[in-house]
Amino acid sequence: MNAGAGRPEHEAVEALAARHRAVLASIAGACARAGRDPLDVQLLAVSKTVAPERLRDAVAVGLDRLAENRVQDGVAKAPLVPGATWELVGPLQSNKARRAIETFVRIQTVDSADLARRLDRIAGEVRPRVPFPVLVQVNVDADPAKAGFAPAALERELGDLLTLENIRIGGLMTVGHLTNDPEAARPTFVALRDLSRRVRAIHPELGPELSMGMSDDFAVAVEEGATIVRVGRALFGARPG
Repeated sequence: MNAGAGRPEHEAVEALAARHRAVLASIAGACARAGRDPLDVQLLAVSKTVAPERLRDAVAVGLDRLAENRVQDGVAKAPLVPGATWELVGPLQSNKARRAIETFVRIQTVDSADLARRLDRIAGEVRPRVPFPVLVQVNVDADPAKAGFAPAALERELGDLLTLENIRIGGLMTVGHLTNDPEAARPTFVALRDLSRRVRAIHPELGPELSMGMSDDFAVAVEEGATIVRVGRALFGARPG
């Protein structure tokens, strides 16, 4: 047998494991600075454009919580990656709501009351008596390029959304400004944290999750209270194209 056979694949797995350890170390460091427990932060590996064989390697090194931006990509990959759970972190078109509920364990991008009500109806049909977990997406920066509730609209509508019986709103999610300076993202994370505290004081049934922070700024997000970080490039490397 060729002594080098399989070595590139082994090296790729080792590199992925090393990046995983580095991300966990960054989370731990941010938690130490903020006086938090690293176990309170969930790491989601965003698998956009990543091939199923690499995702099987990811599961092997402990990255078994995966996230996709598009419903169709999650539908295609999920059967090919045993041992993983999947979340949707990209926009959800209403006509794909049923497939999303069937494929993902949580939808993080409920960005309108209409979508919440549609998911509630479909979840009641697909999995009656077992509320489906979701997060509500908030556009805290009032960025016209981003989806999500405006903070004032969320405060106005949240009470009604929390009465929906077939979805469970576990907390809030935001997509911040794309920036190479992590500190520039801090005001976004502070705003979501403060909004969560404000609305939970009125609606304690809202869950405490804060999904915020990606590859360039997840450590700052953790310092400001993120309970879920969505990391792709820092784990899998630069995406093609």
